[in-house]
Amino acid sequence: MNKTLITCAVTGNLVKPEQTPHLPITPTQIADECLAAAEAGAGQVHIHVRDPGTGKPSMEVALYREVVERIRRHDRELVINLTTGPGGRFVPSEDDPKVYAPGTSLLPPERRVEHIALIKPDVCSLDLNTMNSGPDVVINTPKNVRRMAKVIREAGVKPELEIFDSGDINLALDLIADGTLDGPGMWTFVLGVKYGFAPTPETLLYARNMLPRGAFWSAFGIGRMEFPIVAQAWLMGGHVRVGMEDNIYLSHGVLAESNAQLVAKARDIIRSLGGQVASAAEARQMLGLPAAGAAR
Repeated sequence: MNKTLITCAVTGNLVKPEQTPHLPITPTQIADECLAAAEAGAGQVHIHVRDPGTGKPSMEVALYREVVERIRRHDRELVINLTTGPGGRFVPSEDDPKVYAPGTSLLPPERRVEHIALIKPDVCSLDLNTMNSGPDVVINTPKNVRRMAKVIREAGVKPELEIFDSGDINLALDLIADGTLDGPGMWTFVLGVKYGFAPTPETLLYARNMLPRGAFWSAFGIGRMEFPIVAQAWLMGGHVRVGMEDNIYLSHGVLAESNAQLVAKARDIIRSLGGQVASAAEARQMLGLPAAGAAR
């Protein structure tokens, strides 16, 4: 079996600082967590940024740039994957649901990928989901996804297709068929978000079997399903993701003190099953990315 890529999503958008004192907030903390995750076995890091003063999610280009530069001073090979998820949430007003309420973050598609065009990371996420998300709605229309994909392609960045339900796969397949996206694609299944894919072996097998031949795919589980999905994804020939974006516990009731602890546990699960973990250099080969330091 081929080696397994571990991705670490170090901070995310939804976990609050009051839920865990170990959540990285500042650019220095986020970069340090990425580097420690790489030492523990992660070949790729998925990065959100936060306001250093409040800990709330941010989309400031300068914060993304600082995190990337801090990582690159110490590690040229680690695959850097920046999010483009923020800017897609709609909260309807109670009195008039077509009018937005506080908490709405909807932005023009080009604004959501501004940092990708300027920083040009190795990879960036591209969400395909339009779905209920808690009391709110996440909206990624086909037209807006195409607009984001155009900027990503022009930047020379590889899109990671984040899949929350089977309809997202059908949309992505249409985008591959019409040339908006290159196939067979890099896919990530998100399992355990309420109203999305259930975190079960049946769901994972169903989703995997919808992919084009030769697709590169990963999966991750939310909360307590993080490590069961590590094992299930490996058994089905996929790659894995862990990190405080998705789960803050190392075991029942025990907070992870770092992202590196979560990566190390995933690494040990893979090795205990007879697998091997891919290095960052090997991840670059798998994903068709330039070698570290090579010109685009």
